[in-house]
Amino acid sequence: MKEIYKLVTEFKRKYPKTIAWRIKQHCKVAAKHLNPDEKVSYAFTCQKNCHSYEIFRTFVVVITNKRILIAQKRLLFGYLFITVTPDLYNDLTVMGGIIWGKIHIDTVKEGIMLSNIDKTALPELETTITQFMIEAKKEYEGGN
Repeated sequence: MKEIYKLVTEFKRKYPKTIAWRIKQHCKVAAKHLNPDEKVSYAFTCQKNCHSYEIFRTFVVVITNKRILIAQKRLLFGYLFITVTPDLYNDLTVMGGIIWGKIHIDTVKEGIMLSNIDKTALPELETTITQFMIEAKKEYEGGN
């Protein structure tokens, strides 16, 4: 949990316009679902919604060597956890606005909209996610 929290706080310090709340609790959920053989390579925070005015759905997104984890600790009880594996990944769309940007991760089953991200972070996030998926898909397809 400490590693994920450190990466997320570094991201938040580097890109302060990103809207995020209760980061430590979300990091605990993500850490709970890490597999023993997974290594965290990148982590950031964002809102998971379609509209900039919806600011109360903070999530932590963790990129490991195997998959992408998206985690949220609910306010009162329970949590929400989503995973995107390379075999389900289709593509990525980046949308920049005046202050914030959005990233849409398209998978075979659903679309995941990550929003209220500092617009200066968008190139870094696109590069990180795309490079991970390209490498992971090569390994996945080579393993079959």
